[in-house]
Amino acid sequence: MASLNVGNLGEYLREQRRNAQLSLRQLADAAGVSNPYLSQIERGLRKPSAEVLQQVAKALRISAETLYVRAGILDAERDRDEVETRAVILADPTLNERQKQVLLQVYESFRKENGFEITPDLAQGLAQNVTQDMGQDEAQGMAEHISGTQQAPDTAVRGPRTADGSDADPQQTAS
Repeated sequence: MASLNVGNLGEYLREQRRNAQLSLRQLADAAGVSNPYLSQIERGLRKPSAEVLQQVAKALRISAETLYVRAGILDAERDRDEVETRAVILADPTLNERQKQVLLQVYESFRKENGFEITPDLAQGLAQNVTQDMGQDEAQGMAEHISGTQQAPDTAVRGPRTADGSDADPQQTAS
């Protein structure tokens, strides 16, 4: 099997694993991946998904973004700014979930207009990295928000809103 061009990801993972004093089997168990698969990644024979990199990074207690860059999923400079922007939006306690969703969709639409898009696989990995305490459904929803695969609600059709963002009672607004 020929070696894939994944930079020096495998060597870096092996070095990090050894620094953590973990065997290949221990890291595979901690990351929830098979021992042979992890071995193939370390030898440069497999290119892991963003989700697998996230699991390995968590097990090694290192930055998932570092692994994304080394795997060629993220451009070190350009994409770091994007990740940070999304993380700040998602972490803002003054915004509700609907507002975060809409803001991310507007941000993504401008990026698409300027020729930059995020892949669904990377979106899933980023969402899991940012939302580690959320459930699987919430993380999947966040990935959809980040990748722009979920459509924004059509507020023009929905009618007026109350101060908290919920739909207003149509009988009270038709005076």
